Amino acid sequence: MLTDWNENRARLTGQAMEEPEYSHTNHGEDFFRFPLRSRRLSGAADQLNLLVSRTVLESQSVHPGDRLTAEGEVRSYNNRSGVGSRLVITLFTKQLTQAGQEPDDNRLTLAGVLCKPPNYRTTPLGREICDLMLAVNRKYGRADYLPCIAWGVLAQRAAELSVGDGLRLEGRLQSRVYTKVTETGQVKRVAFEVSIMTMEPVEAWAVSELK
Repeated sequence: MLTDWNENRARLTGQAMEEPEYSHTNHGEDFFRFPLRSRRLSGAADQLNLLVSRTVLESQSVHPGDRLTAEGEVRSYNNRSGVGSRLVITLFTKQLTQAGQEPDDNRLTLAGVLCKPPNYRTTPLGREICDLMLAVNRKYGRADYLPCIAWGVLAQRAAELSVGDGLRLEGRLQSRVYTKVTETGQVKRVAFEVSIMTMEPVEAWAVSELK
């Protein structure tokens, strides 16, 4: 088994869709958010949220239509406002550069521990799916909880995992529009998840260490 399980690396290339908007201030640093659209080989597009510090924006400005490459870590936090998704996924951008004619790209590497039982199911057309929740440690004690999805043979393998198992995976960060029924009617929302391309076991740590 591998031992270098504490990994969180992502690289996205695509088109900025909006001007960066102020998000929050942390430890005296201002952070901004903007959506980046990255197309898949199929032609479908994922619209993903980037979180960027003022320091990064000072070295690389962002305007709608700019083609950019962002490198950083996938982060999660709980949305307690009651509006939109409860679990918010962003790319914490450490480096931002012009992409030019570079093709769209969307790839990441994660390693962490399974923190919920796998949810294995089949679609009405018989396609196998397995949902996982992966907890990935940060360097300073917190963890990001990232929803992941496996298909086909990978779904079968994922279904055999247990809470506390360590897992290293490669894949892409994707967005998915779904309809939610509320007291006021149906509303469209966007979910973000990691689509798994490859995965392998790693040495895990006790789940209690994440708390």
